[in-house]
Amino acid sequence: MNVDGPRSGRVNGAIGSGRRWTQQYLPPVGLIVALLFLWQGVGMVWSVPMWLLPSPLQIAQAGVAARLIMAPHVSQTLLETGAGLALALMVGLLFAVIVDVSAPLRRAFYPLLVVSQTIPIVALAPLLVIWFGYGILPKVLVVGLVCFFPIVIGTADGLRSADPDLIALMRTMGATRSQIFLKVRVPGALPSFFSSLKIAVTYSVVGAIIGEWVGASRGLGVFMLRASNSFRTDWVFAAIAVTALLSVILFVIVTGLERLMLRWYYSAAREEQWEEIGRRAQ
Repeated sequence: MNVDGPRSGRVNGAIGSGRRWTQQYLPPVGLIVALLFLWQGVGMVWSVPMWLLPSPLQIAQAGVAARLIMAPHVSQTLLETGAGLALALMVGLLFAVIVDVSAPLRRAFYPLLVVSQTIPIVALAPLLVIWFGYGILPKVLVVGLVCFFPIVIGTADGLRSADPDLIALMRTMGATRSQIFLKVRVPGALPSFFSSLKIAVTYSVVGAIIGEWVGASRGLGVFMLRASNSFRTDWVFAAIAVTALLSVILFVIVTGLERLMLRWYYSAAREEQWEEIGRRAQ
């Protein structure tokens, strides 16, 4: 009787997950740390003025000193980002279902969705301010427009990529079209949906800031403009760092939700299969 079997399995699993974590996250973290040290060294060796290019330490100190001033701007940007994401999710999922269910509507809407991405959002933002004023609504609409396209396209492609053999099996068992949609096509589209959502949340904070640049009284975009006009370059970089941090946090939250809801997709056996495919490809 092997008493240590389960324990050794858990230990090997922990070692394997630790190794995967190291291989995945150590290279980018190491590169970022190396670039920060290089940036700090260049500023110290050449004595670059802070108004031109502050060092990472000066940016960190400025961010800590301005945390109370920056806090209401961060909360405003987060509010606009959350509302815009919610709007993009509701409208985007609705359009994805419409495009998937009806072939004539797909042929009508799909080219328009593609053409809509050729219009710069910076050109639309002033129009939204003219139409809807300087309140929160134009910023929410800008975030919604930025996030709308990837959600629609990713979800629609996911719905169309359902396993045809599984659909045929459901039909032979007498399943209705709605049952096939809910039990086969929707679960099969979830990986594509979360991939598109991760792209959307990455751009959502930037969309809110673009809307604030056009016209607002509060937000990280307003903070950046005021800091730039005052030649507080360290504050501008601090706001940029906060913007990047917010985007990363949103990305991590969506990734966590994806792992929680798609445990079958990210099972250990499936990850081992993907790793084996990767090794064969190399």
